[in-house]
Amino acid sequence: MRSYHMLYSVRTIIRTSIGATPYMLVYGSEAVILVEVEIPSLRIIQEVGLDDAKWIRSRHEHLMLIDENKMDAVCHGQLYQNRMTKAFNKKVKPRQFTPRQLVLKKIFPHQGEAKGKFALNWQGPYMVHRVLSRGAIILSKMNGKVSTKPINSDAIKKYYI
Repeated sequence: MRSYHMLYSVRTIIRTSIGATPYMLVYGSEAVILVEVEIPSLRIIQEVGLDDAKWIRSRHEHLMLIDENKMDAVCHGQLYQNRMTKAFNKKVKPRQFTPRQLVLKKIFPHQGEAKGKFALNWQGPYMVHRVLSRGAIILSKMNGKVSTKPINSDAIKKYYI
């Protein structure tokens, strides 16, 4: 019984990102609790008391309302996403690298150099050979040997002597 209550609460709580409940987006109406089925509420009585033509018209309007609610949720989600992106981008500090600048390269866990929790996190120094578009950088070793693979600027940091 607890899992039913948990599932019911998850599906009927309004989500900030979409501005609606998941149940409303799927079924087009708010959830009816079991008590309302046994003891009819005003909403249930009104839905039951329709003839066929009125019910078909009501159902058609209801389906149109579902599509409208879904579009509202999509628009609300896009606005929410834009707000989150704007908030995130406020905190991002762009980093500029120039050729011949000394940098350190991050050692990722899947690389062979990563050997346990006491191993170094950065290797180098390297020299920036060329700065490509969108944050890609080609590095060269200190002996002048140029790397063939570009690296993302997120994986390097300035080296201070």
